[in-house]
Amino acid sequence: MNRPNGTRAGEDAQASALASPDATSIEEVTDFPHGVQVVEHTWIPLSDGVRLAAKLWIPEGAVEAPVPAVLEYIPYRKRDVEAVQDSIAHHYFAGHGYAGVRVDLRGAGDSEGVLEDEYLSQEQADALEVLRWIAEQPWCNGSVGMMGISWGGFNALQVAALRPPELGAVITVCSTDDRYADDIHHMGGCLLGDNLSWASTMFAFNSLPPDPALVGERWREMWHERLEGSGLWLEKWLRHQYRDDYWKHGSICEDYGAIEVPVLAVSGWADGYTNSVFRLFQNLKVPRKGLVGPWSHKYPHLGIPGPAIGFLQEAIRWWDRWLGGEENGVDDEPMLRVWMQASVPPTTSYVHRPGRWVAEATWPSPRIQPRTYRFSSGVRLAPVEEGKEEGRGEVSRVLPIQSPLTVGLFAGKWCSYAAGPDLAHDQRQEDGGALIFQTLPLEEDMEILGAPEVQLDLISDQPVAMAAVRLSDVRPDGKATRVTYGLLNLTHRNGSENPEPLVPGERYQVRVRMNHVAQHFPRGHRVRVAISTSYWPLAWPSPRPVTLGIRTEASTLTLPVRPPREEDSSLRRFGPVEGAKPVEKEMLQPPEHNWYVRRNLATDASILEVVNDPGTYRLPHADLIHRIRTLEGYSSVGDDFDSVRGEAHWEWSISREGWSIRTTSRTILTSTPTHFRIWASLDAFEGEKRVHSRNWDLEIERHLV
Repeated sequence: MNRPNGTRAGEDAQASALASPDATSIEEVTDFPHGVQVVEHTWIPLSDGVRLAAKLWIPEGAVEAPVPAVLEYIPYRKRDVEAVQDSIAHHYFAGHGYAGVRVDLRGAGDSEGVLEDEYLSQEQADALEVLRWIAEQPWCNGSVGMMGISWGGFNALQVAALRPPELGAVITVCSTDDRYADDIHHMGGCLLGDNLSWASTMFAFNSLPPDPALVGERWREMWHERLEGSGLWLEKWLRHQYRDDYWKHGSICEDYGAIEVPVLAVSGWADGYTNSVFRLFQNLKVPRKGLVGPWSHKYPHLGIPGPAIGFLQEAIRWWDRWLGGEENGVDDEPMLRVWMQASVPPTTSYVHRPGRWVAEATWPSPRIQPRTYRFSSGVRLAPVEEGKEEGRGEVSRVLPIQSPLTVGLFAGKWCSYAAGPDLAHDQRQEDGGALIFQTLPLEEDMEILGAPEVQLDLISDQPVAMAAVRLSDVRPDGKATRVTYGLLNLTHRNGSENPEPLVPGERYQVRVRMNHVAQHFPRGHRVRVAISTSYWPLAWPSPRPVTLGIRTEASTLTLPVRPPREEDSSLRRFGPVEGAKPVEKEMLQPPEHNWYVRRNLATDASILEVVNDPGTYRLPHADLIHRIRTLEGYSSVGDDFDSVRGEAHWEWSISREGWSIRTTSRTILTSTPTHFRIWASLDAFEGEKRVHSRNWDLEIERHLV
């Protein structure tokens, strides 16, 4: 469902709070300026003898009149898993005069070799050779852009920092400039539950073979190389609990100046990667534009929650300007454009988020001013006015908080994939286990754009502790919608390279920066801050139960308040959601995406069960049937911190007549106060015969996490 881009804050809020996110309908374009030749599979030879698999979309006539190219370079299987999404975008680019090139990383999809980890130097070195190969093709004029979402957005920035001469511009979607501070592994020095989930995802992907129809008889040999050589990535990641050289590699924040090509950075408020967009604006010196919508971890033309936009048209404008040299007005538009979200009732998924597009010419914007509230002993947020502070005469108190371990069961995922109800639920279910402070009902509307921040004056009774801070919009009926949040492992209060244990009973002042957001708070609503010492399973808990004491008088909330701007109403409107006709995908068994919270009051056991089942589907173009089922469980018993357990199961089968494979993987993570414990298994079957089996049982020392 597409809504007008000018929808105002507060309109249709109740109607938008729907529970089942459906795919955005795309207007299929068939009449392009250029005809398109599709090359289903070709090899890109590398200098060490390995060949990478590529799919090409070439504008007709490009050999006679060479064109720029757009590269997307990811591990997610061009032949099948990404075939639908690839066909929508890359055929569209080719139809507008840009060769589309989709390459599987070394050891992924149909490419040769073994993929041993994410963002390795080998991956980047291969990318340089791929760019060189593309530029040398008779259909390419030597100019290449890189575009990608998530992994592809990461390596687009990483490759840009290497300054290959062929690369002319980048579009990076849902990515990060800092692999430690703002990726799926850690947040504020806290270990994320999604670290386990993501490790399990790649465990499953890396267990899959190439397609024998493309690679021939070597498919079995290539498959077993992967099964034996890819390894258990969760182990690798857990051995790097600080911000060390492992995470600095591939983090372009180490040297923003290394990037010398124009960058279009895109994310969504329900995504996990919004903060990097703002850091890129602040630190890059190249031409740059930014776009943040209401979306989850998806391209904006597939954006959920809506409204989705005509993002492929925006990409073409970017390529026209920086690969084609066309003066098309891109330079003259505001640096940053974001969706100012209206207030909505809390729920775990939305089809549409009401709001409106707003823009800022520069970032940081001088128009956005901090508004500070002091924590009151009456659990109030008292505004700090110029020259005076409401309630300043109150005596400061130290308010204790030790949260139940289960605070966080309704937090949703660190990064929403719109694959089921994965957003935060009504915060009233969490706030009972937190220390809360809130304003009186607002006397006028307020809008924020940026990163809210709390300063906490606190003491801890443990050397390792965390503070989870949530900002909520509280409606007159009491329902509380989480707007944004932040986490801080308090041993990382002075940075994540050299964490320092707390001294129990000693007083500290710390800052907890929340994720960037754009949000409208209506008159009559309250702004609430909730502080908890646990946020499981979004973040792995501290080694032991913690009591924090918050000193009210010296603790504050600062909001980035943005006054409305009349010019926002005249912003250029985005085009309709359109793309090329996707390859056919025939559903044989419907998907299932569900989250279950279960409590056994007899044993005080709690578990969050996540079912992410894309169903069974057939891809006629490849004559392949995929069956995928994923189950995740995150459990604990009472306040027994040693009982915390995360578990993920994957089962994946691929088949066609006369050929079938199946892999099953299982990963379990538990902990004690001193160690993490990993148990994992991987089994692979060709037909009904098990051809590979391996188990892992590992202990990894815990370092102030």
